[in-house]
Amino acid sequence: MKANWIRRGKFRDSAASVEPAAHASAKGNIAFEGARKKSGNRARNRLIMAMSCFIGIYAIIGGRLVYYGMQGDEDGGSRGPAVQNLASRPDILDRNGEVLATDIKTASLFAEPRRIIDPDETIELLSTVLPDLDWEQTYRKLKSEAGFVWIKRGLTPRQQSQIMALGIPGVGFRTEKTRFYPGGPTASHILGLVNIDNQGIAGMEKYLDSQGLTDLQSTGLAFQQGLEPVRLSIDLRVQHVVRDELVQAMQRYRAIAAGAVVLNAKTGEVLAMASVPDFDPNNPVHALDKDRLNRMTAGTYEMGSTIKSFTTAMALDAGGATLQSKFDASRPLTIGRQTIRDFHGKGRVLTLPEVFIYSSNIGSAREADLVGIEGHRAFLKRMGLLDRMQTELPEVARPVEPKVWKKVHSITISFGHGMMTTPLQTAVGAAALMNGGKLIPPTFLPRSKEQADALAKQVIRPKTSEDMRYLYRLNAEVGSGKRAEVKGYRVGGKTGTAEKVVNGRYSKDVRFNAFLAAFPMDDPTYIVLTIIDEPKPEEGKASATAGLNAAPMVANIIRRSASFLGVKPDFRQETAPMLVSYEGND
Repeated sequence: MKANWIRRGKFRDSAASVEPAAHASAKGNIAFEGARKKSGNRARNRLIMAMSCFIGIYAIIGGRLVYYGMQGDEDGGSRGPAVQNLASRPDILDRNGEVLATDIKTASLFAEPRRIIDPDETIELLSTVLPDLDWEQTYRKLKSEAGFVWIKRGLTPRQQSQIMALGIPGVGFRTEKTRFYPGGPTASHILGLVNIDNQGIAGMEKYLDSQGLTDLQSTGLAFQQGLEPVRLSIDLRVQHVVRDELVQAMQRYRAIAAGAVVLNAKTGEVLAMASVPDFDPNNPVHALDKDRLNRMTAGTYEMGSTIKSFTTAMALDAGGATLQSKFDASRPLTIGRQTIRDFHGKGRVLTLPEVFIYSSNIGSAREADLVGIEGHRAFLKRMGLLDRMQTELPEVARPVEPKVWKKVHSITISFGHGMMTTPLQTAVGAAALMNGGKLIPPTFLPRSKEQADALAKQVIRPKTSEDMRYLYRLNAEVGSGKRAEVKGYRVGGKTGTAEKVVNGRYSKDVRFNAFLAAFPMDDPTYIVLTIIDEPKPEEGKASATAGLNAAPMVANIIRRSASFLGVKPDFRQETAPMLVSYEGND
């Protein structure tokens, strides 16, 4: 019994000992599985994190590549070493806000010689698009060890597209700033032009650089968005009219050149100025040709009988003459070896208005003799005709006068021979004759009447100006300026037919003609001066004097542009008294 109990007890003890062992084994298996699951989750998380990092990095790289690809047109070419972008220039506007010059973006072709496989093949391919490519110069560039060389600046979009299609290794494009002139040659001599690096080298473009633009560019502060547009005094509408009339006149009169200016007599503002032949600043291949000279400011000429305006004003202003004065023009005047004759002499005594409208050389010589040599030179200097003109344009010539004035010089200069000045200076001096006697320096920038008055110098008496206005109007009504008359606009003026010097002698067949006008004569606001170089007689006419060509040019300009200038026509009959009758002369 006891033994059975013991067996059962042992049995129980043995069973009890087995059960805990099995339980422990099950618990161990559960723990192992948990650890394995935990380790697997951690590895999976690490893998996911690594993949996420790689995806993020490649996404950033891809995004930046897309960004740079989209920015390629603005930043330049996608290859090649960094090249500093050209500095910006401000827009140039006319007085009404019309754009005369602006910056645009164009592509330029560069090469990396070290990456060029075959220079000969590269040049041959490029020449199919760029036929004017300099083979020898380009070959030297491509054979060099330079890292970067320019091949062609300022490509057209079509050229860029065609070169890209060639797929030439080692070449690329950069976007640069290029100056664009919407009007082409319309105002070329005023605006000037820039070089390949967008720097002003002539005209108002050069003036802008001299006023601090170059300093802004050198310090990197010249940005297109931060540069205020520069407004000029030019009226693009009037400028177009002036140039168009000059081109037509050159053809009509078979001349070698022509020019004109429209000047505000009260402010000195240049409203329009042109000289033809001219050039296209967008393609200035002919800009430096000698016949493309800006004759209005950079050329000096004997202005012929237009200078008699100043001779007559000088005699009136000095107090030695009045409108009632008389001068003996009955016979030629001899000074030393010089004999002074009239073109179509009247052979009698002339009143001062007759001297003016008949354009008498003898009468002008006697007017100068009233003042004397020193007084004559002093007057012309006071009128600004003997000194280099001060204005914004860099291209301004210095007048030419005798080194030592003698009586013969004073006499010949009185009727426009022996002294050379620029046409614009002549117009500026005439403005003083018309506006009450105030000499105002010319400007190509806007200027108010108050600003002009602060700069003005009183050079003749107001009474002299009043007399000169009368003579100008008289000459247009019954004198040599009749063909400059425009109904309703009360034009006045003076012709000038100057014989040009050929082989050291004055030629009777080669002329430089001019007409100096003002309007409206009851309150002269605008001066119009036209010049035409070596005109030929029109079909059916035997002569080519200023009254037959330069005067009609003035009439056409005034007729077409007066409304743009704000001058209203007045067709009421003017009843100003006439001092003389006119027999017909130029």
